[in-house]
Amino acid sequence: MNKKILITASILGIISIILGAFGAHALKALISSEMQQTFETGVRYQMYHALFLLFVGTTALISEKAKKIIYYLVVLGIVLFSGSIYGLATNDLTGFDFKSIGFITPIGGLCFIVSWGILIINLMKAKSNY
Repeated sequence: MNKKILITASILGIISIILGAFGAHALKALISSEMQQTFETGVRYQMYHALFLLFVGTTALISEKAKKIIYYLVVLGIVLFSGSIYGLATNDLTGFDFKSIGFITPIGGLCFIVSWGILIINLMKAKSNY
């Protein structure tokens, strides 16, 4: 599972760099500065959670079961939270009204919160003195 987590984290990290550059350069002339900031929020949270997965994949302080749950929650959180933010920020450029599915953004945020909570609980249970 650790290898899968680390590979996924690396892929999510590189995608966030690519999307960040895309947002800063290609989208600059196409969307408002407010929507650019919104897009950047999605990129930022994606990168935060890519880094979070790098930690999860390399620590021995949490159980394999917790790692698996955290992994799936973070990936789902990125899809729902960052993905919906990308859609909302570029709403005027697409033929789909992302505002109609904007309710999934907080669900993604909840996935992030629960994943961090699981980490906290597992770290508190850890029998190591790091």
